[in-house]
Amino acid sequence: MKAIVLEKAGGVENLILKDVEQPKPKENEVLVEVKAISINPVDFKVRAVEEVLTMICDTSCPVILGWDIAGKVATVGSGVSDFKVGDKVFGMVNFLGVGNAYAEYLSAPASHLAKMPENISYEEAAASTLAALTALQALESRVKKGDRVLIHAGSGGVGHYAIQIAKHLGAHVTTTCSAKNRDFVMSLGADEHIDYRTQTFEEVASDMDFVLDAISGETLVKSLKVVKDGGKIISLPTPEFPKGLAEQAEARGIDAAFMMVASNGKDMNTLSEMLGSGTIKSHVSKTFPFAEMGNAHTELEKGRAVGKIVVTV
Repeated sequence: MKAIVLEKAGGVENLILKDVEQPKPKENEVLVEVKAISINPVDFKVRAVEEVLTMICDTSCPVILGWDIAGKVATVGSGVSDFKVGDKVFGMVNFLGVGNAYAEYLSAPASHLAKMPENISYEEAAASTLAALTALQALESRVKKGDRVLIHAGSGGVGHYAIQIAKHLGAHVTTTCSAKNRDFVMSLGADEHIDYRTQTFEEVASDMDFVLDAISGETLVKSLKVVKDGGKIISLPTPEFPKGLAEQAEARGIDAAFMMVASNGKDMNTLSEMLGSGTIKSHVSKTFPFAEMGNAHTELEKGRAVGKIVVTV
């Protein structure tokens, strides 16, 4: 089969299309014929930096990257009863760890997958894996009806799902993004928009019950100013808070925490139900053919993608 192998950490030129042996599903695994792959900022960070690769994948090069897939069940291993050959499935596979998603076939734990709803495409399904799981796992247990929620980078991968999920939970949603993406985030259900380029969000927003921060740094520090005492902040991109932030949060009874998404078939089934009912929708801004994975990485690294970037196989 064809796969894209990272020969060494660094630039996109190190993503090499080559023939590799097709995997065989082990006990409780499913062999998936991959139809679409979603990429995320973690993909290019792992590709570019050996230390990040080691931290996330617990391995070294050569390695097949990627975690987000949608496809069709080709074979089921022993012990699998929830899926059969021909089922359309999607999921975030083996995160943290080696996902092996940049390939025509992938062997995945059945417990990391869900059946696709009939009303969405492979591209939409692949998009709604890591990013949508992150939003769901960050919000579901922390946001309730009537909460005031601030979502940073609302037009991005995680952000555009987070707006929809927060609204589903009954929250009043404020989000930050550029003015050109205002109509997009409002169409997702956002109640208020803050243009981060012309407005100072900490002077506009206030009394928030929950903040979802996908930017970190100064944005995280300033977010503390808009959270009410006893509120919550979840930061996604870094496991270390700026100096003094944890102490300031604790003094005000604010639950400030870092969160890393985890593969979870139960949560994928929740997302499948949401996608099937139209509660959430995936926005795929660009697609690339499999052989142009490097171009997809380059596009994502620009940091201007609205919604998700997907690679078709």
